[in-house]
Amino acid sequence: MTIIKYWSLLKHLTSREIKARYKQSFLGFFWIVLNPFCQMLIMSFVFSHLLRISEIGVPYPIFIYAGLLPWIFFQNSLSSAMSNLVENASLIKKVYFPREILILSTLLAKMFDFFLSSTVFILLMIFFQVKITQYWPLFIIIFAIQFLFTYGLGLLLALGNLFYRDVQYLFNLVLTVWFYLTPVLYATEFFPERYRWIFKFNPMSVFINAYREVILSQGQINWGSLGIGLLLAVVVYLISYTIFKKMEGTFADVV
Repeated sequence: MTIIKYWSLLKHLTSREIKARYKQSFLGFFWIVLNPFCQMLIMSFVFSHLLRISEIGVPYPIFIYAGLLPWIFFQNSLSSAMSNLVENASLIKKVYFPREILILSTLLAKMFDFFLSSTVFILLMIFFQVKITQYWPLFIIIFAIQFLFTYGLGLLLALGNLFYRDVQYLFNLVLTVWFYLTPVLYATEFFPERYRWIFKFNPMSVFINAYREVILSQGQINWGSLGIGLLLAVVVYLISYTIFKKMEGTFADVV
């Protein structure tokens, strides 16, 4: 109901963020696809040629891009959401509206980036002659779960950073460790069996593996793991939203 009531504001904030990001850039929106593509090229060279990672069933650039795009969406969404309340201090002080709209607009802007970058992924699949499986519509369901999880964390980080600026520095450290514990650059099968339980309780591992299974494999999704991912997403969102709304009345006094 809140989204419907403030739909015009949400659209304006989302559009403003997308346009402002590349307003003074010569290449403009091209950076949206260029940045992840260049990261993919560098990582593909390092891990497939220098470290000799192979035997993953699909061309390594395709494999890594399928994990890199969801991770970049996750990383960029949280980074922007965390500073959003502070950056919009003047707006918060002047006008009343549900403050979660600010965080949601950030995620929608990053979602635009995600789907635009996905067009390059499709072109790569055509180039490498990798067939898209019939299970690809499940991709939307997985993204919806990841979006909910990211939104919940975004609310919590934005709230934490508003009261304690140290959160942004701690976040960067945690995110670096989280990246290497998530199978963006490698397959979970490369890990010894006794350590693989870690991936079952890492929502980003669950999401990235599920993306690869529905797009590159034969739809053999680990529904148990995805169920855990959904449960964690719902719990994180509900807890974060409850705390966020409880503290919302103090935002104007803090920013």
